[in-house]
Amino acid sequence: MKRSPKVFLLDDDELIVSMLSRALKSAGFEVQADTDPNGWMGKITTFAPDVLLLDIRMPGHDGLDILGQIRERQLDIQVVMLTSDDTAETAVKAMKLGAADYLTKPFNKEEVKIVINNVIEKQQLQKEVHFLRRAYASMVDRELVGQSEPIKQLLSQVERMAKAQVTNILITGESGVGKEVLARYLHHLMFESDSSEHAPFVSVNCAAMPETLLESELFGYEKGSFTDAKAEKQGLFEQAAGGSILLDEIGEMKLELQSKLLRVLEGRTIRRIGGKGEVPINITVIATTNKNLSEAVKAGEFRKDLFFRLSAFYLHIVPLRERREDIPLLARHYLEHFCTKYNNKTIKGFSPEAEDILMASTWPGNVRELKNMVERIVVLENSEVIQAHQIPRWIHSDAMFTESIPATGFMLPEEGIDLENLEKSLVVQALAKAQNNKALAAKLLNISYDSLRYQVKKFGL
Repeated sequence: MKRSPKVFLLDDDELIVSMLSRALKSAGFEVQADTDPNGWMGKITTFAPDVLLLDIRMPGHDGLDILGQIRERQLDIQVVMLTSDDTAETAVKAMKLGAADYLTKPFNKEEVKIVINNVIEKQQLQKEVHFLRRAYASMVDRELVGQSEPIKQLLSQVERMAKAQVTNILITGESGVGKEVLARYLHHLMFESDSSEHAPFVSVNCAAMPETLLESELFGYEKGSFTDAKAEKQGLFEQAAGGSILLDEIGEMKLELQSKLLRVLEGRTIRRIGGKGEVPINITVIATTNKNLSEAVKAGEFRKDLFFRLSAFYLHIVPLRERREDIPLLARHYLEHFCTKYNNKTIKGFSPEAEDILMASTWPGNVRELKNMVERIVVLENSEVIQAHQIPRWIHSDAMFTESIPATGFMLPEEGIDLENLEKSLVVQALAKAQNNKALAAKLLNISYDSLRYQVKKFGL
């Protein structure tokens, strides 16, 4: 049963106290009132109200002083000041001291009820926001936490950069390692861990938009700056003001746009398309890429000055195959997550044989591939413990191939294999190892470039 909101009324005017007490009780509030401010702290803390209606002037007591002490002690109480002084100065002073609202005498009963309900609703929303942020931070934290040394070092670097409020950060790593997850965690540490204020996090995929559209999305435009500009539009840089913007796959950004981004990073201002003036922006820019940008610089595909500006603070996430001790931890985390998501299924874990297969796989799709595999298992399986035969066949093939090659070359198992899945797995691994450089991937597989292109098309990669 939902409890009634609790209101404490502290005012030396007996008429107001009597009138408001009756009105609030009839509206369903649990009310305690007092006209004597002496010993107010004990009375309030004992009753533990949600809202305190506090007179600003009482004999021997200043309501603003009481408000200040409540905020100093960090009591979880919303304070609404009651005042006969309708000057803006008094209201501003009360709000600066932490009052949730104020009411000017004389007021009517309905006005008081509306103010109290609004204050309680705002308090509940703030608590929900804090809960969701803690839950999100915990979820992200668990996706990143591992017992491997690379992950421990990575998280240490993240915490130091967040504490220093670094404004330009580059995150590198293969596809699927969790670059966006890390970017969101950085944003959380910088802006939201100890604040109730909302700091925007804006994400844009630089590889998914044509160059002309990407520029207008990032910088915005003025009305009439081109044919379809029928109204001015605020760009994503402006929308991210006071927070972070994630430039995902920045290695795909064209050179002309790179030069405009460099000016943003150096001057912290943007100019809308068709605009005449500079607009200052206060944001953190986080860029991610699965490309080797230093090689892209040598090839003339990425500006050297932009690379140096971004790489002053960079974070590299190693592929999952280089931190195998984290695989069981991540698998169990995702198992718990998806069991909760899909009607609280009760799969308790993986058998030792199943975990051995997970550990032996090279995971060319990295954490994303592991996450998707676990979700598939949770949806399709009902056993209490996941056994080796319930692991998808392509993971078996990859693990078997990984174990067999180093010592004796590939050995066909007794039960046979799915050759097409094995072939696909090898192509995916080669592309991942070559960072999507098809010529290098073909060399790793000892096939021609045209043969690799055929394989990529065949498997829809």
